Amino acid sequence: MSWFSLLFTLWPSLAPSMLLVGLVGRQLGLRVGLQVVQTMTCSRWGTPSAQGLFQDGDVVIGGLFSLHYQPPATAHDFTQLPHYKPCTGLENLPLQYIYAMLFALEEINHSSTLLPNVQLGYHIHDSCALPPWAMQAALSLVGGDSTSCNSEALPDYSAGYGEGAGESRGDRPVPLIIGGSSSITAMILCRVLGPLSVPLMSYTASCPCLSDRRQFPNFFRTMPSDIYQARAIAQLAIRFNWTWIGAVVANNDYGHMAVKVFQEETQGKGLCLAFVETLQRENIVSDARRAALTIQASTVRVILIFTWYTDVRELFLQLANINVTDRQFLASEAWSTSGNLLQNPVTSKVAKGVLGVAIRSSPIPGFENYLRSLHPSRRPHDEILKEFWENEFGCSPAATSLYSYASLPPANANRLLQKATLPPCSGTESLEGVQNLFTDTSQLRVTYNVYLAVYAAAHALHSLLSCPDRDSPSGNNSSICSSPKHIKPIELLQHLNNLNFTTPQGELLYFQGGDIPAKYDLVNWQKTPEGSQKLVLIGRVDGFDLQLNESAIQWSTGSSQVPVSVCSESCPPGTRKANRKGEPLCCFDCIPCADGEISNKIGSLHCQRCPSEFWSNAKQTACVPRQLDFLSFNETLGITLTTVAVSGAAVTTAVFVVFICYRQTPMVRANNSELSFLLLLSLKLCFLCSLVFIGRPSVWSCRFQQAAFGISFVLCVSCLQVKTIVVLAAFRSARPGAGALMKWFGPGQQRGSVCLFTCIQVIICIIWLLLSPPVPQADLDIPGLQVTLKCAMASVVGFSLVLGYIGLLACTSLLLAFLARKLPDNFNEAKLITFSMLIFCAVWVAFVPAYVSSPGKYAVAVEIFAILASSYGLLLCIFAPKCFIILLRPEKNTKKHLMGR
Repeated sequence: MSWFSLLFTLWPSLAPSMLLVGLVGRQLGLRVGLQVVQTMTCSRWGTPSAQGLFQDGDVVIGGLFSLHYQPPATAHDFTQLPHYKPCTGLENLPLQYIYAMLFALEEINHSSTLLPNVQLGYHIHDSCALPPWAMQAALSLVGGDSTSCNSEALPDYSAGYGEGAGESRGDRPVPLIIGGSSSITAMILCRVLGPLSVPLMSYTASCPCLSDRRQFPNFFRTMPSDIYQARAIAQLAIRFNWTWIGAVVANNDYGHMAVKVFQEETQGKGLCLAFVETLQRENIVSDARRAALTIQASTVRVILIFTWYTDVRELFLQLANINVTDRQFLASEAWSTSGNLLQNPVTSKVAKGVLGVAIRSSPIPGFENYLRSLHPSRRPHDEILKEFWENEFGCSPAATSLYSYASLPPANANRLLQKATLPPCSGTESLEGVQNLFTDTSQLRVTYNVYLAVYAAAHALHSLLSCPDRDSPSGNNSSICSSPKHIKPIELLQHLNNLNFTTPQGELLYFQGGDIPAKYDLVNWQKTPEGSQKLVLIGRVDGFDLQLNESAIQWSTGSSQVPVSVCSESCPPGTRKANRKGEPLCCFDCIPCADGEISNKIGSLHCQRCPSEFWSNAKQTACVPRQLDFLSFNETLGITLTTVAVSGAAVTTAVFVVFICYRQTPMVRANNSELSFLLLLSLKLCFLCSLVFIGRPSVWSCRFQQAAFGISFVLCVSCLQVKTIVVLAAFRSARPGAGALMKWFGPGQQRGSVCLFTCIQVIICIIWLLLSPPVPQADLDIPGLQVTLKCAMASVVGFSLVLGYIGLLACTSLLLAFLARKLPDNFNEAKLITFSMLIFCAVWVAFVPAYVSSPGKYAVAVEIFAILASSYGLLLCIFAPKCFIILLRPEKNTKKHLMGR
């Protein structure tokens, strides 16, 4: 299969990828141009395949790994691809990935259940971390890397791979490639391999964009999408109540995506990003210094870092320079397990107790023994192992003498010539005691991803090559059974989409689109007794399920106490949040709840109003039943009013006794002594009825107090009105022709008038109490813990009629007494009635606004005060002058004196 034919076939789909390669190459400093198409001569396009491992088999699986990190000088010119020189700078971890692939293939080849009677081979290339190299190597793998340029016909890729028995090393096309060490490389390879439907299975590409099956239908990966680790970090922040977080991210899709997913996951959870600093690799020193100063100036105590470990190293250096050592860092998988950072003295000063998400690790039984048993003598054609051996032991393996330099590719021959000055190895060298990244199998992360990728490919091949009707009697199974020599990549792609199997570690593996279920480790950097830092597994992430052993975490403070990172402390119960104007939602003030409102949770947004029967406690954290309050005999106000009322009744009784003793004197007999005694009796009832208003209201006390008050005062005012009428009638009857007037105002008529006026009030009270009587009711409208239990007026009309009738009689009495105040008499009782009624009316006029405006039990006290004040006014104004004359001026207690002018 010629390169010219392959490029001609792929060019419509390859052109966009070439543009992408050009952009990537520009970032890498490569000078990529269209000159590549100018070399369309029929010469073999050079390939770095000489730096690889090859083994034929019934089915060959391709592999692409970034084994070296120092590209040759010719790598900067894409037109020099036919003259590639090998990369240098062998890396130990990618080397471990390669042998994990070989180990898995050996396990599968020795399995009696998985792909029985089918031997898997491999073609592994080194991409040198350069996307153009990776693309060229991928084309070499799927094209068979033929040296022939004479084929005129285009290859038929739908016919299958692997036909022909004469294919040499590297000539057999592969139906699947395990590779794509970065997301950019994976995107380029997917677009190149897409028209051929060749599946690409990546072990490290984590860009969420690769989950788009419309753009990348042939892409699969054993590495979760970065979306899931960003979600896991957000769940950690929510779990530990970190509401004020800073972020330092790479200035590319990797970092921007992390911030976006983090904010989406924490939306509505009360979590804010105080700042987002970006790091550009080209300006890493200045960007890291700026980010460090931002961290120093901020009150944030928890920092999310989503970038590469090289950028983190520079950031920590800048933080150490300004002595910022008290921050808690959250790490992405790109640097959470970096050995370079863990062992760096600057890092141990700045980053203590780092909490991070890491690629999940899993043991691979037998893999450590496999690695340590590797030896160039057992793998004479393994040039990669020889290079590692030379770097590790500083000697040239003796196995190189088993073959000639002339039989090697030029690139490898040149390397061997350069190493010819090394002393030969003794043969006793062994990896048993070697401790480095290659032999370290304590935490297999990306290595395990490679291992899973091989098993996923094997199970897909097993499903494709299995024949459910192989034992049928007809024996004609050619149409339904695939042969290892006739594998179509598109069929393998379909079987990968439907893959579902259990790994040797007992893990269920399947693809959701091109992704596997997201699984991560949660790791913690902890200080050892020797002062260094070690990586400790503290939990796992399985999809959206986060399992965490919080007691095993060592925080940046060196203790088990969770760091606090908030802009404002959570509002305690009894308060609510009030956002600060112009600041993030995480920055707020705590406002105490108003009276009658509570908040019983930390960080409440609103206060809840208590039901009307309840009130907030002193701390505003709970609603408690409101305490009933009423004017009682035990409190000071109740005792005072009781004393005044009893004193008034006692004084009235004393006056009554005086009048009884002096009932034959003119002062007592004047103006119907019966009315005087009846007036004293009514005044005593007025004093005593005030006592009914004191104490706990009940159904009967509420009814009795208003009736007793209304009837007692009507009786009192009726007596005064009749007295006033009698005085006017007596003086009118003294005029000529008016002698018959007094017969209408005799004692019987006077008693009848008093009874009539009083009966009207009695009727009003009866109707009122029958239809809508006052009832005891708590006054819940008044705020406060104490609620007044009072007699509620169910009918304001009834109470108004009672008061109105008393007012009508009082005004009438005042008017009549005012008219009779100047009648010729030394002792004109009308004057006394006038003054008493003035006081009476003044008290009750003032009573109405005072009663309405007084809260709770004080309204009752105002009514009692009005009763007592008006009663004392009547008693003193009417009977005090009379008692003065009777007791202290007996010489004036004569008829002559009373009738004289």
